[in-house]
Amino acid sequence: MEFTPRDPDWENRVRTSFAAQKFMTHLGAKLVHVSPGAVDLELTMRPELTQQHGFFHAGATSSIADSAAGYASLSLFAVGFGVLTSEYKVNLLNPAKQPVLLARGRVVKPGRTLTIAKADVYGLDEGVQVHVATGLFTLVSVAGAKD
Repeated sequence: MEFTPRDPDWENRVRTSFAAQKFMTHLGAKLVHVSPGAVDLELTMRPELTQQHGFFHAGATSSIADSAAGYASLSLFAVGFGVLTSEYKVNLLNPAKQPVLLARGRVVKPGRTLTIAKADVYGLDEGVQVHVATGLFTLVSVAGAKD
């Protein structure tokens, strides 16, 4: 599905906001794809991102899914509006022990106030993709929020 951003400077706004997000920096997430209504994030495996069995922690997986969906939504918002997540559900499908997680956030239904987006997270290992999580997100556009 193709979307038309309401902000002509949408890409710069998404990239600037992502660069300013301290939690994604803390996790080590990287912005690897940006287009209207679509954002991909990557996260490289590190011991501090794992749970007791050596898999990526569900919190890390869910966090990059949430941010990918949120930034996909922000790419379509009007100038002067920021993004906040109001609700999400993530299903963890497979344990993730691959070297890289890729979260693909995509807008399902854009709106002025509420936008519905999804995110699928894949574990990547030498060309093999394992679907490790899928989520559905409701994002709110917030007037005057600095993004």
